[in-house]
Order: sequence, then structure tokens, then C-alpha cells
Amino acid sequence: MAKVGLSAPWVEFYDEVEALFKEDKEIKTVYDEDNKIIKVYVSNATKAEALTQLLPAERIFGKVTVQVQVIPANTLDFVPRNLFAVAFEGNPALSFVQDVTGVFENPISYVVFKNKVVQYWNDNLGDIYGNRSTLYQEIAKDVFGDQQGVFFCTDKADDD
Repeated sequence: MAKVGLSAPWVEFYDEVEALFKEDKEIKTVYDEDNKIIKVYVSNATKAEALTQLLPAERIFGKVTVQVQVIPANTLDFVPRNLFAVAFEGNPALSFVQDVTGVFENPISYVVFKNKVVQYWNDNLGDIYGNRSTLYQEIAKDVFGDQQGVFFCTDKADDD
């Protein structure tokens, strides 16, 4: 029997974070419901630093504030040039990151995710199984928010 119900928006946010990184062997996400903390455990120090800079430290949902903590396994030796490339290194969700020079020499990064529908538990009433089906691109837009000069994209479909 399918679970049908509704979760709070902060639980949906955790589900999005988890869906974005669940295939990355260097990242494990845990949600502390009692304290409203999303813990992102990262075994790669460089990736952990990138995620620390990219993920919001907190997200406010009305009267509820959710903390986001990135917990690295070790320390960082340098600051990488492209944080998204480092943060998603080895993550099967990512196709590639392309840096280009935009108008007036401004740097632009395109973070291109696999052309794959991602399904995760969202316990919404719009799906009999309580799932949400979307693209990595849409999850990244919600999780990382507005990043100046960064565009989240979906890779082209494979031509068979």
C-alpha cells in the first residue's frame, strides 16, 4: 500500500538535498528532525569546502529555521576555482561543468546534470506513492538558490 500524506516544507527541502547527493559515494546526508539540522557528511575535504560555500547555512520556512551543516572528514589545503565542479566530482548526477566568459568578461558557469528523472519521497498528495519526480537541475536550483553567474542545466538526451 502506498503512503499518502504531507510533509512540512523543511522536510521536502531535506529530501531535495538528499536526492541531489544520494548517488555520490563521498557524501551522506542525515536529517536531525528534533533540532531541524541537515547534516552533510563529506569524505573529500575539497568537496566539503565547496559545499560549505555553496549550500545555505540555514533555510527559513515561516517560523521554522533549518540549519545546514557540512561536516568534512579532513581539512582543506586550497580553495578551488570552480566550487560546483569540486562539489560534484565523482557524483553520477553531474554530466559536466562548463565555464565561459560572458558579457563584459564576466565568468559564467553552466552546471549540467544528467538527463534523468529523479524520484524521491515527498509525500505529497499529487502522487499516489508520495513521490516527487523532477530533474536534478530543478533540485539544484532549489537547494543552492540564486548563484550569481551560475546556471543549472540538464544535459541533452542521448541519441540512440
